[in-house]
Amino acid sequence: MKVHIIGGGNLGVSIALGLSKFSPDSKVTITRRNTASILYLEKLGVTVSTINIHQIQEADIIVLTIKPYQVDTVLAEILPAITNKIIASAVSGLSIENLQNKIGTSNSAVRIMPNIAAQFGASATCIAFNEKDKEKAQDVVALFQSLGTAPIIDEKLMDAATVLAASGTAFALRYIRASMQAGIEIGFDWQTALAISAQTVKGAAEMLLEEKVHPEQLIDRVTTPQGCTIAGLNEMEMHGFSSSLIRGIKTSLKQIKG
Repeated sequence: MKVHIIGGGNLGVSIALGLSKFSPDSKVTITRRNTASILYLEKLGVTVSTINIHQIQEADIIVLTIKPYQVDTVLAEILPAITNKIIASAVSGLSIENLQNKIGTSNSAVRIMPNIAAQFGASATCIAFNEKDKEKAQDVVALFQSLGTAPIIDEKLMDAATVLAASGTAFALRYIRASMQAGIEIGFDWQTALAISAQTVKGAAEMLLEEKVHPEQLIDRVTTPQGCTIAGLNEMEMHGFSSSLIRGIKTSLKQIKG
């Protein structure tokens, strides 16, 4: 698989790093106007260029990890050089229909929403596509399955996926930070508190993904009558733990939708 990533920011670099580790047979090119900060990727076998059309004719999949205002300029540059390509867009707010209209019928539009955990093979990459492109989109699904999970969703849920999967990274990190701070208060140094908090969250997530059960079932396993766990959970809920998180997610979605 030859992957051409246009946009060498945090997300594009995360995808390139992930592919270099977890899909070593992939040939990856990444472009950015100023490449000084990402030249280290070349040591990992990634081709780095300031030219968006560099080797683009060889690509199987073109991944757009650029800002919305850059889309028209980038497409005007690359479209004369490509045909019959899969263009996977991580551009927020850019619908499949809108992208397809821009790239013409000779290319296929797929919408993706990865997150920066791709570099660790732990992204939750939501993918949407039109039925006519279902077969071609399987290459995109397979590619991002190598970088974590890749659920296929209705495009109407893509904004929600942005909040749950991409913004959700920040929400999860804020929980870990709070847990670390509490750990310091009860006696740990910050490094140990962080290590325990992060590993605990990782373990909880892995249990859920492996067993595919409702979180409450796993909560029950570590919650005994009159124990410290239920006391802590009840105190958190009294102060709006779940409701604050839900409200935050819904507020983020409102922000996207304007």
